[in-house]
Amino acid sequence: MVKLTPTPAYSLTLRLETSLDPTDLATVLRVIGEQQGQVGSITLIEKTANKVLRELVVVAASRDHATAIVNAVKSDTQATVLEVSDRTFRLHEGGKITVKSKHPLQEYDDLAMAYTPGVGRVSQAIAEDPQLVHKLTIKSHTVAIVSDGSAVLGLGNIGAAAALPVMEGKAMLFQEFAGLDAFPICLSTQDVDEIVATVKHIAPVFGGINLEDISAPRCFEIEARLQAELDIPVFHDDQHGTAIVTLAALKNALQLVGKSLETVRIVINGAGAAGIAVARLLRKAGAKDLILCNRRGILSVQAELTPAQREFAVPQTGTLADALKDADVFIGLSAPGVLTVEMVQRMAKQAIVFAMANPVPEIQPELIYDQVAVVATGRSDYPNQINNVLAFPGVFKGTLACRAPRMTEEMFLAAAEAIARLVSPSELHSAYIIPSVFDPRVAPAVAKAVEECARSLGLARA
Repeated sequence: MVKLTPTPAYSLTLRLETSLDPTDLATVLRVIGEQQGQVGSITLIEKTANKVLRELVVVAASRDHATAIVNAVKSDTQATVLEVSDRTFRLHEGGKITVKSKHPLQEYDDLAMAYTPGVGRVSQAIAEDPQLVHKLTIKSHTVAIVSDGSAVLGLGNIGAAAALPVMEGKAMLFQEFAGLDAFPICLSTQDVDEIVATVKHIAPVFGGINLEDISAPRCFEIEARLQAELDIPVFHDDQHGTAIVTLAALKNALQLVGKSLETVRIVINGAGAAGIAVARLLRKAGAKDLILCNRRGILSVQAELTPAQREFAVPQTGTLADALKDADVFIGLSAPGVLTVEMVQRMAKQAIVFAMANPVPEIQPELIYDQVAVVATGRSDYPNQINNVLAFPGVFKGTLACRAPRMTEEMFLAAAEAIARLVSPSELHSAYIIPSVFDPRVAPAVAKAVEECARSLGLARA
């Protein structure tokens, strides 16, 4: 069993008191290392005549691992542990987003223009010409992040309140990477009709709707109905964001191994919202040999399937292992540990494995680095992170810039191509098939490609 890689998601701050003897600190660092922990920053807080107070950032692989590290420091060193704080929970205290005014209210004139009585003139202008709402309000750059908490990544159906930290994080990403304002809307209902009605009622405020972490198959109906009934774009990121970045990464991985999308055999494990959307976009891009699997095995015409799954039903039956025989590509959107080394060894030469389950992938990359040509995951602590943040900020920015009423598969293909092109042929290698999420070129390139595509399709309204 390969041990999980330490991640900042499980990082701690330890406040320690030691003597002036430098070996005390050295012992602490040695014990943390023996526990397979990683030490980040070390901050000197105070030094007196007989003691030293420091804060250490320690990175662990899991909650249990973090606890084991702390216990070892307490029992195996001379240091006194004064305080242990979870850095992730501290970051979330009080929430992660806020609303700030763009114009300071410093005198009566400011108040008279921003609010009563001046604001009445602006409201009246919008009432007379509804299109002015895009120019005179936040609507042109604001996205609603709507979730019912029924399919939160890695956690499942945890409900609206528990989903709120995830949606706050999403709002941060919109602002950080695309300069768009977004707000979490977590609904205390999982009824399709109620969700559709609620989103329609709040839609006048927003330029676009980002559906998030809504379980399949309800997510397909919700998206379709909202798109049909609203005149602003509706985007289910779990579907389309995942599909865009997967296609971008696969384009470059196939280029690296000298294979084509049209001829490779692709096995997708996970036939929920993300798996179906990835399959649809790959097919739109030219893929012809697609096999989808769920926990019961291959989606066969003989199996009981949802309408969306029936699109990809094949005559073949069997397990994931059967599907992977001579397959060129594995795309995992499923669960930890479902892919084995033996299954990978049955794949074709120069195989590509995208193990994207989070936080624990379908297979630990360390097990197969010497077995395949390319490995990618959804994690930031391995090379080739396939992360939706490469897609959705730019997709929304480009769509809102031209006020397109909807997003199309053609726009998604354009976004994927824009992401893929940012890795030049000279840079392309097995550990670099997709740009970093912090590459400042990504969102502008995606936005430009999406906007140009929307204009070419006649969808632009501005």
